[in-house]
Amino acid sequence: EVQLQASGGGLVQPGGSLRLSCAASGFTYDDYVIGWFRQAPGKEREGISCISTTDGRTSYAESVKGRSTISRDNAKNAVYLQMNNLKSEDTAVYYCAASAFGFGLDWDEYDYYGQGTQVTVSS
Repeated sequence: EVQLQASGGGLVQPGGSLRLSCAASGFTYDDYVIGWFRQAPGKEREGISCISTTDGRTSYAESVKGRSTISRDNAKNAVYLQMNNLKSEDTAVYYCAASAFGFGLDWDEYDYYGQGTQVTVSS
């Protein structure tokens, strides 16, 4: 059974940082692309970053570029998203997802996803 579990969300003040984690199991982890997506109330889902577990290629949306770093630990089947200088507009539910064939930030290219973790940026 494929499982993806996002964690690490919480309440943080503007300008603060969070490290989100995605734990993956049930598939050949090192042949996939793991992506991070977020959805705020009333807004469309947005792909914000992805990483190839095979070669470490990364991609970032403009909305988080320069403030976020995605990384992987293949030994732990985990992907992390370090987010710095958080803004109120970063408030959303964050999801991780796995894609067997695509590399990018298009939700439709992803085959598996898990429950999200809430990130709230507020003073």
